[in-house]
Amino acid sequence: MLDRIKASLPSLAAAEQRVARLVLSDPRAFANLPVSELAERAHVSKPTVVRFCRSMGYDGLSDFKLKLAGTVSEGVPFIHRSVDADDKTSDVLVKVIDNTVAAFLKYRNDASTYAIERACEALTATCQTGRRIEFYGAGNSGIVAQDGQHKFFRLGVNTIAHIDGHLQVMSASLLGPGDCVVIISNSGRTRDLMDACDIARKNGATTIIITASGSPLAAAGHIHLAADHPEGYDRYSPMVSRLLHLMVIDVLATCVALRIGGTRLQPLLREMKNNLRSKRYA
Repeated sequence: MLDRIKASLPSLAAAEQRVARLVLSDPRAFANLPVSELAERAHVSKPTVVRFCRSMGYDGLSDFKLKLAGTVSEGVPFIHRSVDADDKTSDVLVKVIDNTVAAFLKYRNDASTYAIERACEALTATCQTGRRIEFYGAGNSGIVAQDGQHKFFRLGVNTIAHIDGHLQVMSASLLGPGDCVVIISNSGRTRDLMDACDIARKNGATTIIITASGSPLAAAGHIHLAADHPEGYDRYSPMVSRLLHLMVIDVLATCVALRIGGTRLQPLLREMKNNLRSKRYA
C-alpha cells in the first residue's frame, strides 16, 4: 500500500502530495490521528485529506485508515518469520501472537462481505423456519465445528456437529430443503467432507463452506467463505487456521443473533447464564 502511494506521488496535485508524504513519513500516526490534526500537519484543508484518500481508490478517510492500520500491523517485526532454535521465550511469544494477528488482519481486509451476507441470510432463514443447522469438520476443523454448534445452540437453534466422516455422510443423507450445513476445512481436500457436501447439496440443503480459495471443497458448496492461511509448521498454521475459522464462526453467529434477537433472545441468554452460574462452586 505504501509503495503504491509512493508511486502515485507525481500524478497527485500539490496539496494531495503533502498528504501522501505525511502518510509515508509516519503511517502508524496517520492511521490514528483525527482528520483535523492530519490536515494541520500536512498544511491542507480537511476536504483535501479526504480527496487524497479517494484518489487512492478508497471510500474515504475511514476506509483508508482502516486499510492502512492493517498494512502497518502486518509489517511489524517477526510477522511471517519462523521461530528459530535460538529464540528466547519472549521472542516466541511475540512471533506466534503477531503471526496470528497478521492472519486476522489479512482476513478482515480480504473478506467478502457479500459472501458473509449470503451465509447469514441462509442461516437466519433456517433458524426462523425451525429446520436444522449442522457443522462438519475434521481434525482442528472438528473443534471449530463443535464451537459453531455450541454458539448456535445458545441462540435456541436446532444444531448438531459431526467430526466423524461416516456420521457426516449419514447425517448429510438426512438433510433436505431448508436445512443448512456449515463445512470447515483448512485445506479443502478432505474426501469425507467433499462427499458429505455433495450429498447435502443433492438433497437440497444449503451448503456453506469455510476453507481456502481454489480448493476442491471451495467450489463444491453454495456459499464459499474464503479463509486463506498457508500451511507451514514454522508458523504454527494448524493453530492459526483454527483460530481464523473460529473467528469466522463468531461473525456468523453474531450476525444471526442480531437478526433473530429482539425480545425473545435476550431473556433466553440471561436464563442460560443464570442457570450455569448456579451450578458453579462458591
